[in-house]
Amino acid sequence: MPIISLRNISKTFRNRTILKNISLEIPQGKITCLLGNSGSGKTTILRLIAGLEKPREGEIVIDNRLVTKDEKIIIPPSQRAIGFIFQDLALWSHMSIYENIAFGLKVKKSQNIEQKVVEILEFFGIEQYKNSYPNQISGGQQQLVAIARSLVLKPKILLMDEPLANLDIHLKAKMREQIKALRDSFDITIIYVTHDHEEASTLADAILLVESRKISKK
Repeated sequence: MPIISLRNISKTFRNRTILKNISLEIPQGKITCLLGNSGSGKTTILRLIAGLEKPREGEIVIDNRLVTKDEKIIIPPSQRAIGFIFQDLALWSHMSIYENIAFGLKVKKSQNIEQKVVEILEFFGIEQYKNSYPNQISGGQQQLVAIARSLVLKPKILLMDEPLANLDIHLKAKMREQIKALRDSFDITIIYVTHDHEEASTLADAILLVESRKISKK
């Protein structure tokens, strides 16, 4: 059974059609790549799933719950158990690595925040950087911090919007292997946006082509 279903989704922005009557299903516990050129609607699909955008029409079902119906957000982003890693990572430059990772836990008023942050830092092998700031660590380490910040909240779904675009080829290959390991270690569903055919083919369990405002399986 799919963990995410988009049904007859259309989306316009400033009178421009971004998506037109698309439907797709995302299998649970797998890495699904949305593959397509810039402007094809890949990121828009992620933002619709996260609840950061509303469709003009259509339904979105996540984990058997109707979360969006046409232009109505039924279940807000904070209640969808979704982590989102943006292409620019969106780390807070004025916060230490520890503070970046702890931020979401503090917002949710979680218990045992220090223990949870230390555990996720150790899992990713970046505990030595906990008092550093994002501009003091490498691009690969910043990627790990962004992923750790999402996973410490225990999401069921992780959305990744071309997170490796700014890394060199060798670091990309290493990070792809780590992302695949996450799927198994955290039993998480990953939706990964890319325009890179090689990246999609080496990373994904399933590939959906996004082109001409439509979706097709590869």
